[in-house]
Amino acid sequence: MVGPYTTTSPISHEALLVALASPGHGAVVSFVGVVRDHHDGRAVVGLSYSAYRDMAERECGNIVQETEARFGVRIALQHRIGDLAVGDAAVLVVAAAPHRDAAFDACRAVIDAVKRRVPIWKHEHHADGSSTWVDPTAGGSG
Repeated sequence: MVGPYTTTSPISHEALLVALASPGHGAVVSFVGVVRDHHDGRAVVGLSYSAYRDMAERECGNIVQETEARFGVRIALQHRIGDLAVGDAAVLVVAAAPHRDAAFDACRAVIDAVKRRVPIWKHEHHADGSSTWVDPTAGGSG
């Protein structure tokens, strides 16, 4: 899939699956990052993602190309930007491959690289009215 990799619209899992459809892909693996209602023991009511869009698009494209070449898979990737509510899909990675091992490994590699390399920032809004910027490279899986 060729971008856009960032969007202000809800992410369509079905659209990304269709983009990768191929009779040669026996495995399709997805990762959906969803806005949860808590982080570090605090109630979360929503969050906002902001990005350096040009650089984010370029770096997502690099990650997709690198991962497709490394694992012999096809990748679809989208990340939401803007205000999201609890339960909204924030990021979606789909990996399609002839076999499941490559699809699972590639899917994990993409989301890990996005967290490390793409200039997208998360600002959490808490139930007590406060807010916090979250470091995407910090430990944990959030």
